[in-house]
Amino acid sequence: MPEGAAAERVEIRRAEPGEAEALTALSLRSKASWGYDEAFMAAAAAELALSPEQLARYPAYVLEAEGRVAGFYLLEPVNEREVELSALFVEPDAIGRGYGRRLMQHAITTAKRLGYRAMLIHSDPNAEPFYRAMGAEPIGTVPSGSIPGRTLPLLRVDLEHA
Repeated sequence: MPEGAAAERVEIRRAEPGEAEALTALSLRSKASWGYDEAFMAAAAAELALSPEQLARYPAYVLEAEGRVAGFYLLEPVNEREVELSALFVEPDAIGRGYGRRLMQHAITTAKRLGYRAMLIHSDPNAEPFYRAMGAEPIGTVPSGSIPGRTLPLLRVDLEHA
């Protein structure tokens, strides 16, 4: 750290239902940063939308840096043994600061604490290297929920060994 620089204040806290609209907008900005065109983003918008009910019902956490929301994740149960990391997004101007890694580590810890044995991830192809670096293993592909004919990498984190 440069001399005289203060340590950055970073906090991960529970997401509030009232943040659904703002977190949806963050997810759209983050997804668009991969260079997808307007038609793709319009097709994906509904799938990326978060509801206040999701944020109230499922584990959802926000990363704040210097008091500003810089990223978030959402876990949704698949069954009593598996949970899906259904969203993990970082603000485009905050990518590269380790926030995605912090959120992923927090998600793994949260899923383990809740008793899940595995975490499933339907990854954007551009994000697959990140998830693999975080310990996720590819186990197949799944159809996109919003783009006909597109498939997504399906990854799995073994929480018993994470």
